[in-house]
Amino acid sequence: MKIGEAQKIYREQIREYREQKTALSKRLQDVRTRIDVAPEANQKKQFESEAVTLELTLDALDEKQTEYQEYMDKLSDKYCAYWNATVAEQQADAMEEYGIEMGKIMEVARRIMKGGIVPAADEKKLMEFSFEMYQTAKNVGAMVRREKREEYDSLWGDEEEKEYDDPQEVAENAQAPSGAPQVVSVADTTASATGES
Repeated sequence: MKIGEAQKIYREQIREYREQKTALSKRLQDVRTRIDVAPEANQKKQFESEAVTLELTLDALDEKQTEYQEYMDKLSDKYCAYWNATVAEQQADAMEEYGIEMGKIMEVARRIMKGGIVPAADEKKLMEFSFEMYQTAKNVGAMVRREKREEYDSLWGDEEEKEYDDPQEVAENAQAPSGAPQVVSVADTTASATGES
């Protein structure tokens, strides 16, 4: 099962258990109030019996919800790990590309300073990066210009833009950790707590 699917299933289970516990807690409060105002001992025993059953059911629901919540915590940790790994990979690529880009910009500046002829697109990239660096390179290049200048090909050429995986998609589609608790409906848990079949 994928992490995204598991999160959806167990999130829904936790919500259903929480709603059932809220309803049973209100009912238990009502029964306890009735115990205090019941005029007959027979009615008190009946309400006390119902209160015990409700408490046992609430305990069973709470135990199962806690099991689901612990598994959801594992899912969240694994989700974050996959998310962070994907983002880190993208950031590493971006830093590598930035380093390559800076190397090219510095090489264009060096070539211009040597008096070489570089493609207009390369000059434009240098100018966009730093107008001051461009101006300095042009001025130095003009001073050292010789009769025969070297002509260079563009350093950038045809560049392809790299596509990255969506971190959310990677995290959601990763394999969920083993040991997932069995999905049991609220009704089944309630029935097992009260001894009904």
